[in-house]
Amino acid sequence: MTLFRDTRYPTPHELALAGRALADEHPGLVRLRRAGTSRGGRPLWLLSVGADSSGGRNVLVVAGAHANEPVAGATALSLARRVIHEPARRDGCGWHLLLCADPDGAALHRTPRPYSLLDYHRHFFRPRGPEQPEWAPSLLPPDRLPPETLVLTALIDELRPLLQVSLHGTDLGGSWVQLTRDIPGLAEPFAKSAAELRIPVETGASDAAGWPSPGPGIFVMPQRGSEAAGAFHAEDTRLSTWYHAHRYDGTTAVVEAPMWASDLVDDPAPHPDPRRALADLARRLAEESGQVARVLAASRSGLPEGDEALAGPLLRAVDWTLELIPRITEAWTGDEVPAEATAAYVGSIDAFGRRLPLRAAAMLLRVLRAAGHAAAPELERLVTVWCAAFEDRFRARWVPVATQVEHQSRTVLATYSRLTALTG
Repeated sequence: MTLFRDTRYPTPHELALAGRALADEHPGLVRLRRAGTSRGGRPLWLLSVGADSSGGRNVLVVAGAHANEPVAGATALSLARRVIHEPARRDGCGWHLLLCADPDGAALHRTPRPYSLLDYHRHFFRPRGPEQPEWAPSLLPPDRLPPETLVLTALIDELRPLLQVSLHGTDLGGSWVQLTRDIPGLAEPFAKSAAELRIPVETGASDAAGWPSPGPGIFVMPQRGSEAAGAFHAEDTRLSTWYHAHRYDGTTAVVEAPMWASDLVDDPAPHPDPRRALADLARRLAEESGQVARVLAASRSGLPEGDEALAGPLLRAVDWTLELIPRITEAWTGDEVPAEATAAYVGSIDAFGRRLPLRAAAMLLRVLRAAGHAAAPELERLVTVWCAAFEDRFRARWVPVATQVEHQSRTVLATYSRLTALTG
């Protein structure tokens, strides 16, 4: 039964209000506490259901680690309600839900109900890697970690979770799960949920290129000490907060759900020429990112970079995104490109390559608009054209918010069920 029925994504403030209401309705069972404070002074709220953290088994659910993936908070709230109404779910287990790990980022990404990819990108924000709570440890020394990261690692140290779940989303594509350790049997309920809800399974997710895949859409992350750090990213998954739970024999699952679905990322047919396809995608990525870089360079001197309310975070994120491009294009034209690959894999790479310059352009456009810069119309044209081409190429179809939430919730509960069956 779907317990989430809203048609929009809740804000962090709305999540906190809903959490407080649940705590008031179920005293002794549900608790809401302030786990810490963000860089901008915003509260980080932890909603707990069931056993306290002093003993027994714990699950930690992290929502809102990426500002542009708003489904996570809705799913966290839905999971809390399920655990409240289904006592068997909390038998000997405490469920602890960090309602928004990056409220500062969420305040800059405002899309409560996007009606199109263009609408989604009008107020787009995704902070640069060192400012993301989960990724920061892979990019910064321990004495420079942001407070959101310190809150998250402190919660892991306190709760020692058997399972940590990080809830994520993608703008356009399919669903997949990344695990820090394999959980046998998860692929079946995951695939069943996706099929029932008409959500494609992303069988060749670019985020997990080259990782072991024990089942469609299930990927096992590289282990510490291994060579494969992950594809196309400056961040190293092995140094992220996802592995912090390993200190206590815990496992982390990252559950992704799409806002718009595309069957192109679920096509198992062999691609006729993946090396040529990736070379073409690399050229397009370089060209499009070059267009954004030229607008940025021409307008940089007139932009208010010292404005920490808007321009500062956005411009840092634009710079970070554009700096990633050369490494990615090199990887797509290098010797490690597979000679054989599925259409789904190439489709996932295609989507990844489209979203990077689009995101950079969208964030720069916000700064140009706010400054009344003459280059804003040119960039708005690019963002509009790229969004339309993205939707058209992938035959995008909207996945209702409640459906996204239902699939993520089912996957989280199945992950916990399979893990507890293994661990006893």
